[in-house]
Amino acid sequence: MKKLFIILSLAFLWSACDKKEGENEAGKPLVAQGDRYYGGTFNLNEPEYIKNLFPHNIIDVYSYRVASQVYEGLFKYEQDSLNVVPCLVESYTVDNSRTLYTFKLKKGVFFHDDEAFDGGKGRELKAQDIKYCFTRLCTEYVNNQGFHVFDSLLVGANEYYAATKGGKTPAKEIEGLKIIDDYTLELRLIKPHSMFIHKLARPETFVYPKEVFDKYGMEMRIKAVGTGPFKMRSVNEGISIILERNENYHRTDKFGNKLPFLDAIRIQFIQDKQIELLEFKQRKLDMMYRLPADKIFEMLEETTEDPDGAQSKYILQRTPETQTQILSFLNQGSIFENVNVRKAISYAIDREKILNYVLNKEGFKAGIHGLTPPSFRDYDVEQIKGYTLKPDSARYYMTKAGYPNGKGFPIIALDLNPEGNRNTSVANELKKQLKDQLNINIELNTIPHAHITEKCRTGNYNLIRLSWIADFPSPEAFMWMFHSKYIPDGLGKSSYPNISRYKNPRFDQYYEKALNAPSKEEAYQNFLKAEQIMMADAPILVLWYDEAYRLLHPHVKNFPNNPMQYRDFSEVYFKQAEDTGEGTEAG
Repeated sequence: MKKLFIILSLAFLWSACDKKEGENEAGKPLVAQGDRYYGGTFNLNEPEYIKNLFPHNIIDVYSYRVASQVYEGLFKYEQDSLNVVPCLVESYTVDNSRTLYTFKLKKGVFFHDDEAFDGGKGRELKAQDIKYCFTRLCTEYVNNQGFHVFDSLLVGANEYYAATKGGKTPAKEIEGLKIIDDYTLELRLIKPHSMFIHKLARPETFVYPKEVFDKYGMEMRIKAVGTGPFKMRSVNEGISIILERNENYHRTDKFGNKLPFLDAIRIQFIQDKQIELLEFKQRKLDMMYRLPADKIFEMLEETTEDPDGAQSKYILQRTPETQTQILSFLNQGSIFENVNVRKAISYAIDREKILNYVLNKEGFKAGIHGLTPPSFRDYDVEQIKGYTLKPDSARYYMTKAGYPNGKGFPIIALDLNPEGNRNTSVANELKKQLKDQLNINIELNTIPHAHITEKCRTGNYNLIRLSWIADFPSPEAFMWMFHSKYIPDGLGKSSYPNISRYKNPRFDQYYEKALNAPSKEEAYQNFLKAEQIMMADAPILVLWYDEAYRLLHPHVKNFPNNPMQYRDFSEVYFKQAEDTGEGTEAG
C-alpha cells in the first residue's frame, strides 16, 4: 500500500504543477490543421523498469520504447505499416553495385538542450555525428552490444573492431565510413544487403552527440540526449520517467503542423496489473497494454475495435505481434547440454491449455511451429515442425537422457519476471505439467526484468522465461538469436543475442546464406531451413505467439497499433474535450 500511495501522490503532484504549453488562455487545447490539437500529458505504464537507454546497449523492449521517443536514426518506421522511411536524412542514393550508399542529411536538426553543450544549447546535427556514433558502434567496450549491425557488412568495420580490443585506439579509421561534407555521408558495404536500410532504423544506430558521451559516459544509461520529438525531463528510478515536448523538433505532419502535439509523456512502472487496470479505469492512464487474464472478458464487453465507436467506453486495438513467448535452455555448461532433456521437456508441455485457460486466449496462437511468429508476409512458419504435447515422446526422450520417470533429475530453477501475475500463472502451470508428465520438479525464481537480462547475457541460469520481440520486421530478427559467431569461450562473459549459447554449424550455414541472399524470397527460404534445424535441436521451448490487447480511452487519437509494438508518440493527440466529454489530460 505504501508504494501505491507514493505512486498516486506523485501523479497528483504532477497534475497540480504540469505546465500547459499546448493550451490557450482559456485553458482549451490549441487547434491545429486537420482537426488536430496541441496539449496534454500522455500517461502510460510499463510493467518493468528500463535497463539502459544508451543506444548501443539497448537489449530490452522497455528501454527501446522510451529511447525511441528521445533518439532518432537516419531512418524510422511508420507506426501503422512498419515501412522504413527517412528521418534524419533528406534523401539517399545507392550505386549500381548496391554497396555504396550516399546520405544527404536534413538541415536544421538540433540536439536537445543540455549542459553538455556550450551555453547549454543543443547544436545542429552534422555528418560528423553520424560518423562518431557509427565508429563507436564498431568499437569494443563494455557498453556496446550492437556491433552485430555492421559486423561483416561495413567495409573496414571488422578490422577496426579488432584493433580496438583492450581499449586500444586504431591508427586508421573505418574505410567504409566517409564524410563528404557537413550534410553528406557515405557508407560502403562489403556486399549487398537487402535489409540494410532497416538496420539504420534500429536502436543501435540511434544518433547522440559526442559532447554528451564525453560528459556522462556510462550515465547515458539514463542521461539520454538525442534529436527526437521528446526530451528527458526527469527520471525517478523504479517509479517514473517524464518526457517533455522538444520545442525545436524538426518534423511536421502531413498538414504542416509542427510536431509533437503532446506536452509530455509520463511513464509509470507499476508491476501489479490489477492496480494498472484500476488506474486506467480512473483515467489516470491513457493506455493499457495487456490485461489481467481474469479481467479480459469483462473489459472486452466495454470496448470496440472501431476507432470511431463513440458508443463504447474504451477502444480496443489487437493485432498478431512480432513477439514470441519462450523458455530458453542454457545449452552450454548445464543439464540442458543434453538435447534429449530439451526434447523431453518440449514434448511435455500442453501449449493449447496454457493459451486457452491460463491466458484466457490473450495470445494469437499456441507455439507449435518455430520461434518466428506468423506475422511476416511470405514467410510460411507452418512449414516449421515444432512441438506439441506428446507424453509418450516426452518420456521416451527423458529415459534416453538417463532419467527414467524423472529419477535422478535435479530440481531446476525457472527464472522469470512477473509482468503482473501473467508470467507467474504460466510458470505455475508449466511446473504442474512437468511434474505430471515427467515427474520432475522445478522451482520458480521471480526476479526483476533487469536481472533477467543480465542472467541471459552472462549465462547465469539453467532455464529462463523470455519474450523475444523483433526490433525490425524480418525473420532475421528472430534467427540471429542462434548464430554461434558471438558465443564466448566460457560462461560469465557476455553472449548476446545468442543467450541460449546454441551451436550448430548447419544452422550457421543457412543463416549466413540468408543474410547474403540477393532477394527476400531466397533469404526466406534459407531462414526456413535454418529455423527447422534449430527447432530439431530444441535450444528453446516455444510457448505461444502473442496477440496482446491494447486499450485506449476514446480521446486518444492517431495512435495506431502494429505487430512490433513500435510506438511513435510524435503525432498522437488528444481530441478536444467538447467532442468527447473528456479532458485532454488523463491525470
